[in-house]
Amino acid sequence: MNFLVNPFRAPSRADAGWFSAGLASSFPNIESGDDDDGSLIRPRVCSSSSASPDAGAGVTRPACKVFHVPPPAPGSSSSQATEVPIGDAQEPAAALLSTATEPDSAAAEPPDTGPNPADLTDQVLVFQFKGKFHAIDHKCPHSSYPLSDGAPFDIEDFGIALSAGITCPKHGWSFDLFSGMADRGSYRLKVWEVQLRDVSGAQGAEQEVWVRRKQRMG
Repeated sequence: MNFLVNPFRAPSRADAGWFSAGLASSFPNIESGDDDDGSLIRPRVCSSSSASPDAGAGVTRPACKVFHVPPPAPGSSSSQATEVPIGDAQEPAAALLSTATEPDSAAAEPPDTGPNPADLTDQVLVFQFKGKFHAIDHKCPHSSYPLSDGAPFDIEDFGIALSAGITCPKHGWSFDLFSGMADRGSYRLKVWEVQLRDVSGAQGAEQEVWVRRKQRMG
């Protein structure tokens, strides 16, 4: 279902916590198996279906966006989201090689250059896979590694696509993009809510992607 956006309307309870992730046409559409590198951060060409010259159609950019969304203050229903540049979102943690290695010893294992887990806290990863938009925690629940380095894929059984998942390259764990369930262990990836809303006054069928944390029932 599509929703018309009225910027002058006070947010209702149903609107609480939503933030705009940008125009749908500003997200490249990832197709399964389009090449050898299916990672989300690999630049791709955005959709050319939009009639808006500012939509970013035809522009090459990473196939995902990352936002920092701190929990709302007590008593507040608003959500303050700040887009995080992909390079900053994956800023490596400080890791230094030991200087105590003897010259004739075997080569030391390279340091873990992954990001500081604290840098990924309250970050949401938004992307489009095979025409459907997804929003998930940026941090892998198993290894605290950025899932923007991961690759989405079809979850199939006997050649029939049953769902979609994402693989974290750190240890090869995969997570269902709808349920968040891992392919092993009891880890669970947090899945966010996504809506596509019609843009009021826009030419053509332009839509905007809106995201929020999943609300607790009751």
